[in-house]
Amino acid sequence: MPKFSQISSIFAYRLGLLFFLVVGLFGCGNVTQSGFGVGNLRIGSNVTPIREIKPEQNNQATVYIQGKVERQVPLAKRWAYQIDDSTGKIWVVTNQTKLAKGDQIVIKGKVRYKSIPLAGKEFGEVYLEEDS
Repeated sequence: MPKFSQISSIFAYRLGLLFFLVVGLFGCGNVTQSGFGVGNLRIGSNVTPIREIKPEQNNQATVYIQGKVERQVPLAKRWAYQIDDSTGKIWVVTNQTKLAKGDQIVIKGKVRYKSIPLAGKEFGEVYLEEDS
């Protein structure tokens, strides 16, 4: 029968190995990550709910959003992904090409606004442009 010290050493070794595997997975991904996450909890980042991003033409703040990729559209040399965080949806323009529908991501970007006046009404759209 193994001694308690041997069991605790094995446990500590496995816990340390698991920690490095998780950190390695986050560090090797092509998605912008900030901080460390467990479930819906983000540690070390300031994630903004999408509903709080306002469609103001002069709003060019940098924000982090966290959500699920809903749709993707190829653009000239870039991609646009629609992200849903359960408080709302927003399009993100990025150079990333490997995001797939259903991926959970955290991404940092500048708030942008595109004015679309039509028949005297404003149909503008707020979106994020990923920071490089």
